[in-house]
Amino acid sequence: MKQFGRAVGIALNMRFTVVASVICSLMVALLWSGSISAIYPVVEVVLQAETLSEWADTRITYADRAAERLSHNATRLEALLAAPTSAKLEQAVRDRLVELQEPADAVMDRELRGHVALLRSVLARDTLSQQRRVLRDALLETRSQRDAEARQRDRLRFWQPHLRAYAPDDAFRTLVLIVAVLMAGLGVKNIFTYAATLLAARLAQRTTLQLRRQYYHHTLDMDLPFFSRYVRGDLISRFTNNMLSLETGITALFGRVLVEPLKLIACLVGAGLICWRLLVLSLITAPLAAWLVDWLSKSLKRANRRAMEEMAEIYNRLSEALGAITVVKAFTMETQELRRFQRVATQYYRKAMKVARYNALVNPVNEMMGIAIVSVAVLAGAHLALSGETHLLGIKISDGRLTTGACMLFYGFLAGAIDPARKLAGIFVTLQTAAAASERVFEVLDAKPQLVDPVHPVAMPRHSRSLTFEDVTFSYEQGRPVLCQINLHIAFGESVAFVGGNGCGKTTLTSLVPRFFDPDTGSVRVDGVDVRNARQQEVRRQIGIVTQEALLFDDTVENNIRYGSPSASRQRVVDAACRAHAAHFIETELTDGYDTLVGPGGRRLSGGQRQRVALARAILRDPSILILDEATSQIDLESEQLIHKALRNFIRGRTTLIITHRMSTLELADRIVLMDHGRIAAMGTHDELLGDSPLYRRLWQSQFRKSA
Repeated sequence: MKQFGRAVGIALNMRFTVVASVICSLMVALLWSGSISAIYPVVEVVLQAETLSEWADTRITYADRAAERLSHNATRLEALLAAPTSAKLEQAVRDRLVELQEPADAVMDRELRGHVALLRSVLARDTLSQQRRVLRDALLETRSQRDAEARQRDRLRFWQPHLRAYAPDDAFRTLVLIVAVLMAGLGVKNIFTYAATLLAARLAQRTTLQLRRQYYHHTLDMDLPFFSRYVRGDLISRFTNNMLSLETGITALFGRVLVEPLKLIACLVGAGLICWRLLVLSLITAPLAAWLVDWLSKSLKRANRRAMEEMAEIYNRLSEALGAITVVKAFTMETQELRRFQRVATQYYRKAMKVARYNALVNPVNEMMGIAIVSVAVLAGAHLALSGETHLLGIKISDGRLTTGACMLFYGFLAGAIDPARKLAGIFVTLQTAAAASERVFEVLDAKPQLVDPVHPVAMPRHSRSLTFEDVTFSYEQGRPVLCQINLHIAFGESVAFVGGNGCGKTTLTSLVPRFFDPDTGSVRVDGVDVRNARQQEVRRQIGIVTQEALLFDDTVENNIRYGSPSASRQRVVDAACRAHAAHFIETELTDGYDTLVGPGGRRLSGGQRQRVALARAILRDPSILILDEATSQIDLESEQLIHKALRNFIRGRTTLIITHRMSTLELADRIVLMDHGRIAAMGTHDELLGDSPLYRRLWQSQFRKSA
């Protein structure tokens, strides 16, 4: 629950909403317990065919008689305690027992029987000190009962004039009044319930809004190694599915989790005011319930987390298959993809069923504990009410005799406490799901990038002198180097092409320039400044990248060109499109020109059109270092010629790194670097390498010559 607590901490910062939510929830709880209190006047007054005033008169008379009787008993006990010797005390007790042989009525019979039992208990003691101890305990108990009756009498006397003045004068009208007050209270309670629900939703929505913003911002700030550890489907699953579970948990916490325990507490307080000892006795099974809840809590949290991990795998499978749907259909692999999805979905089904099994245990366990509590209360309370006694198995339970109305109200409060406890059982699953989801969300939020800006960064003016690789060694996995001892000096304005077989390290080497990765040893320097000593944004602002797959966003052509240069004017966008030889097709072939939506990934444009838009984007950025990674490998000849024409003009006055397998692209390079197994095998012009490098000749014959 620690990570879920962090999410709750965000919600608690909205203090006004939290306070308002607590107040509304407290009012709901008080009005809930108040509605249950209507049981008492119905049972004690209406069902006895009395008015409230008549009931008060009767209770005052009874309390007066009881207080007087208890006061008399206390006086007799005090007299017994005054006996100087055990013999005189025993004689006084025997005389008192003779007086109590003829009880006045049934009620008095029960009371006197208790008094007789007390006196016989005194006679059973051996010493004067033991006898006096029994009498002192009895005297304290009698005084306590006398004082309780006196307090009740005084309270009723205070309300008696008001009841005579304003209460209905017959039983049915009294019932009508009770029902009217009950309905009014329920109406007010529902208003507060509505407000509490809205406030809880606001807290949840504001909290998850902030978390979503933090999550997205943090993810964008992470380096490329992070995206090797967390695949796209998993990140999307955490952002959507897990964030929704977290939102539901916060809604429940500030809604029903706040309201229901307050309702439960209000009912328990009401029951405790009637007879707190009976309440304690009723809750004897509570420790067992707490242990079962703790066990279910831990089990549910583990099961939910595993189910969420399997759901992330489903997201991964969907993302991968739908993202490569053309390949799936081209190779007729629909059945194979369905089988792969079925395996992942089955794993999720098994984990989800485990969650369901634990979830199914919650309500039965909660119900059994509730029934056990009520059963103990019913048995104990009924015995006390029917017998008129105040003790159970020698243990004092109540200060005075429990009436039928008091017992019914006590049971009503317990039943009122069970209802919110039952609802909490359902919310319990929601909270455990939210706890598991919060761990997955905060796992990403707590992730630290491997590549960080220096504490004291060095300023990096616009590149104008050289780009240098000094003894660069790099590996994605420890012990398996991809680049080995690369030393290369590139003058400003020079165009260098990197060639070699697949996996030789060409793309990896150029990725070190914008600091997508850091070398294991050695350094990459721009104008003598190690890129690790400068801010990443300062380095990347000077770099433009055009990749093999032109990555466009589902936005207008203009906004895709302006991407990376958001403050550029419309005229600068048009100029960049003209220089990239993209203006003609934008203005003549697209329905809305620069305002045309290109679709997800730019799918509404052809490959050549996408590549020219991507080149226009790089031109508008006006980088001092340009990286072309197979920029023309997947386009038609006409588009390639147009792009080469644009590049010949654009690369002047900037350092250009070219990765290519096409001979026509090599014509843009001043120098060619041949790489093999992560090392520089040779470098020079095309003619020099043809004469000096057998590896280059084989490469040219097998690849470049075919594309020439």
